[in-house]
Amino acid sequence: MLKPKMHLKIWQKLQTASTLSLISSGLLIAILGSLGWLAIQDGRLLPIGKFALERQARKASSLTTLRSLPPQQRAAELKELATETKTNDRYRARYLLATDLLQQQQGAAAIEYLQGLETDYPLLAPQILLKLAQAYRQDGREAEFRQTIERLRENYPNSPAIADALYLLNPQDRQIQQELISKFPYHPRTIELARQLLKQNPNRFELLLLLAKYARGDNLDPIRDRLVLQHPARLEPEDWEAIADGYWQAGENRKAADAYTFAPETPRNLYRTARGFHLNGNIDLARNAYKQTIEEYYDSREAGWSLLYLASITGGDEAIVYLEKAIANFPEVAPQALLAKAIIHDAFDKDRAAKAARQELLNTYANSDTAAEYRWQIAWQLASEGKKREAVRVMQPVANFTFSLDSAPKALFWSAKWAKELGDSQEAKHLWHRVIALYPQSYWAWRSAVHLGWDVGDFSNLRNLSPDLKLNPSYIPLPMGSEALQELYLLGQTRDAWTLLQAEIERASQLSVAEQFTESLLQLELGQIATGIEQILALREREEPQERQEWQALRQTAAYWYGLFPFAYQQQILQAARQEAINPLLVIAVMRKESTFNPQVSSKVGAVGLMQIVPPTAQWVAEQTNLSDYSLTNSTDNINIGTWYLAYNHQRYNNSSLLAIASYNAGTGNVSQWLQNYDIADRDRFIEQIPFPETQDYVEGVFGNYWNYLRLYSPQIKDRINRDRQANWMAK
Repeated sequence: MLKPKMHLKIWQKLQTASTLSLISSGLLIAILGSLGWLAIQDGRLLPIGKFALERQARKASSLTTLRSLPPQQRAAELKELATETKTNDRYRARYLLATDLLQQQQGAAAIEYLQGLETDYPLLAPQILLKLAQAYRQDGREAEFRQTIERLRENYPNSPAIADALYLLNPQDRQIQQELISKFPYHPRTIELARQLLKQNPNRFELLLLLAKYARGDNLDPIRDRLVLQHPARLEPEDWEAIADGYWQAGENRKAADAYTFAPETPRNLYRTARGFHLNGNIDLARNAYKQTIEEYYDSREAGWSLLYLASITGGDEAIVYLEKAIANFPEVAPQALLAKAIIHDAFDKDRAAKAARQELLNTYANSDTAAEYRWQIAWQLASEGKKREAVRVMQPVANFTFSLDSAPKALFWSAKWAKELGDSQEAKHLWHRVIALYPQSYWAWRSAVHLGWDVGDFSNLRNLSPDLKLNPSYIPLPMGSEALQELYLLGQTRDAWTLLQAEIERASQLSVAEQFTESLLQLELGQIATGIEQILALREREEPQERQEWQALRQTAAYWYGLFPFAYQQQILQAARQEAINPLLVIAVMRKESTFNPQVSSKVGAVGLMQIVPPTAQWVAEQTNLSDYSLTNSTDNINIGTWYLAYNHQRYNNSSLLAIASYNAGTGNVSQWLQNYDIADRDRFIEQIPFPETQDYVEGVFGNYWNYLRLYSPQIKDRINRDRQANWMAK
């Protein structure tokens, strides 16, 4: 039985969490996802067969190998394709050659490839005419430039390319400005124009509203504030909703709650009003808004969550009444409500009632995240008391379902260790295989692979491993967007694809899962790596059941994980790792954990750049390596210094990657003390005993990164995991 203090921790999670997890989609979808794309298009899952045909058509293009090469390296092959091939690649090659020439300010040469191309290549006809106009202007042929713009406007009046064309004509022309604002309010060119015009006149309401509704970025809260404080009477309910959504996404809980009170009254908006007040500590306001949600939308999912949170800020019998209503009417929140009910009964020494609530949780909602988390808490306590056999028995049901809890793979891993210690090697192997099958991306999958004897490296030999890597993943189309957008992405025209995507997204404050993921992939290719990864991670915060399902489907695709684990700064990492004789996957694993590949980031303790080096350490390394001139904000210098220091840490600890990584975060003094206090013979247990939660998370995070880079970029390990997962599924 769990101690009341442990119960309280789980109940506190309910009080502070902004969203609660749903059950994931299971092993079958995981295996399907590992074999091919499970796509989302227009807010829905795209049938695998249809998408596979589109994917194969684009993959057949020989241009997929040229899309990322610089102009000089691909010019000869493009010229050959442009004259000899009988496929669409002939026209694609002409488009790319012209684009490269425009970038080199060779408009006259670009014209030769672009003239007449819109007829042969209608998919990108608006973009072709736009580039032709640019080429004419570069060549000084102003009359042809204007004629081409007019042809674009006449033939493709609704194309987003017209916004670019209007901007090319004259962004200072008031008539053009008005056309951009009225016809293309969400186009990046219009957003850019609005920002410029606001510098001239900061009080233009329509421009402030345009940015609040359609712009993206971190600097929009002042815009929203000005609208709310200076123009509240001019705002329509839909405007308030856009402003509230922006505040909500920015984590401005109180401002979001206030704005939602003026938005259209929907279950979502009313619930977010209550939740915003709650998260900001305005308990009385939150209580009233939760009650209003329950009364006015009694059968909505938001009413279920409102009952749960209302109970968390209410005491005694009243809280029990709310929880019983949630249990009776809302299966989605019933597991959390049952556990909360048990905790409250514990507080009033109602042992039988508490036991009954827990038993109902385990019997009725056995495959819920809440039941799995509760079982894990029980099992860990039993194991700590030496009752490992009982702990394994308690955890057995968890092996039969997939859970979205971060603790689920850890729970299965430790159940396997306990089984092994009890002499049941077969059960241990079975559970370790289940960890890999159900949670292949987790740190615990790596630890399971190690215990199964796979050649994936362990704490003692990671430094010297040199895995064979395939560092350039195959081309995968975007999960959503128009055919023109997909085509631009195929051609490697990421900047143009980004612009077109922004023009195709009409509600920037309410992105679909597919839109947000597509944005993230383009951001990664544009070098905005930290932002791209952050956007992908933020998908787990989606609240709507359909959106959670779409997120879970995305997690079964290769594109999702390559997006979360891009091999950034590839050449610098490989060179530094080679020079310091260290596994490059360790270097990138540390870099991702330290900075998420943001070269300009700095910490509160003064650590700088990709590898988060503090200046005194950098100075010391520079002295050891005779480095006279360096900058920690220079990516190459930072990687070289960080890699040298990481290798030095390995030497200090006899090439123990565990101690080297722990020292990188906590320092040698703390690691020395831990070695005196704890037995390192069982390294898994040693990590659990690290008294600094930050360092424990850091160690697991770095080695989890290492494992993900290994499973994604090592063909041998990727194949081994896929075969193991399929065998595990068939065995079940």
